[in-house]
Amino acid sequence: MPQVEAAVRAQAPPVPAFARGPVIAAMAILAAILSASSQLYGFHRDELYFRMLDPAWGYVDQPPLTPLLARLITGVVDEPWALRIPATLSAVAAVLVLALVTREVGGGRRAQALSAWAAVTASFPLVFGHVLLSASVDLVVWPLVCLFTVRAILRTDPRWWLVAGLVIGLSTYTKLLVGMLVLGFMVGVLVFGPWRILRSGLLWVAVAVALVVAAPNLLYQAITGWPQLEMGAALGAANGGEVRPMVLPFLFLLLGPPLVAIWVTGIVSLLRRPAWRDLRFLTVALGVVVAATIAGGAQFYYPLGLLSVLMAIGCVPVADWMVSRSRTVIVWAAVAVNGVVSALIALPLAPLAALGATPVPAINQVVGDTVGWPTYVEQIATVVRESGAEPVVVTSNYGEAGAIDRYGPDAGIDDAVYSGHNALWERARPPDDAAAAVFVGDIGPAVRSAFDSCDQRATLDNGVDVDNEEQGVPIWLCTGMRASWAQLWPRLAHLD
Repeated sequence: MPQVEAAVRAQAPPVPAFARGPVIAAMAILAAILSASSQLYGFHRDELYFRMLDPAWGYVDQPPLTPLLARLITGVVDEPWALRIPATLSAVAAVLVLALVTREVGGGRRAQALSAWAAVTASFPLVFGHVLLSASVDLVVWPLVCLFTVRAILRTDPRWWLVAGLVIGLSTYTKLLVGMLVLGFMVGVLVFGPWRILRSGLLWVAVAVALVVAAPNLLYQAITGWPQLEMGAALGAANGGEVRPMVLPFLFLLLGPPLVAIWVTGIVSLLRRPAWRDLRFLTVALGVVVAATIAGGAQFYYPLGLLSVLMAIGCVPVADWMVSRSRTVIVWAAVAVNGVVSALIALPLAPLAALGATPVPAINQVVGDTVGWPTYVEQIATVVRESGAEPVVVTSNYGEAGAIDRYGPDAGIDDAVYSGHNALWERARPPDDAAAAVFVGDIGPAVRSAFDSCDQRATLDNGVDVDNEEQGVPIWLCTGMRASWAQLWPRLAHLD
């Protein structure tokens, strides 16, 4: 078998030269844009949450790596621009990897340049590259797994399976969603082949490598009752009604409407080009990922990584189509328009005072979730100062808790903040001798019945008329606690 594989490798067509100039230029431009905008507006709610989580093997809502990165970085420089460096690096690295995918399937200089610049202008990759979200590192992980898989197949070099297995194992420490990609590959190979890869011993060694590397993370999940499954179910229950109908329409928005023709061309070409016969499984994989996303109902963006790879493949036939000046102008104009629109929606480019008058917060929730945190904390601190009761502060979500953890000391809130949201519920509960509390968010009968009185003292207002999750949220002062925090705290736990 090794001799046969070596003979096949010797007959494989040579891989085109790497288009160093245009690809590196695209990476540099993206790095400059993301870096220049990284300090505008403020922290995102997820970033505020990550930075306050103590290092652990895992959390109820995610694996350990992203919070660990946030904790390490903010321990040195506690500013948005520093915290977002891993997201920027992931987005920039994804441009390189996608260009290499294009090169791997036969794309020359023009196709690689198109792939790189299309990746730079893609909509949701700009969003995830601007802020540190749990999905940010996946920008490069899924394309990287696809690149090594394509190399293993097209070059008939099973050693690349080992690298793919290593990346898959490591990626489980940021998100477990890579399992969805692996499932898609498995189904795709069973449907379309190439079935010969199933006889490769190194493929199964790579599976073992992935499992061994992921073992501590998987062991944590098993010991703690698979909290990621519980979290996924909670997200599906909370978001499913909105997400499921949006998954298919959002396929046309994830990279931007002008780029749809490129990834559709990639799908069609995979099914029609004889030279790409062994890669047809990628089309089935996309169908599996989309179906799993609809079934789960948690988030609509899960197909993004695989869609980016199909776009990179589609750049080859599109570049071949660009034989005339007019066709070239059409393609590059579409990429440029996509870049302008994507940047205006994904990045904090509008003046903050005017942001509320634009449609950007309604289109891109991530932008809205970076606005107003110091102002909100000052308003909460005012209620605390004027209460005269030395209350503890309990928030309805991790964004509010993270904001108080970051900005509270400057506003006069020196005590710890508490929340029943996700991993913060297990982190700590208020001390038993706390008889008064400031609650941020709507409170239900469980809270009201635990105190003699609960009065609304203020309402959160970011002052710039940006409609986000915190705008208009009430602030309550509750005094005369009747029950213990040990009794009340389990009622405040919630996953979403």
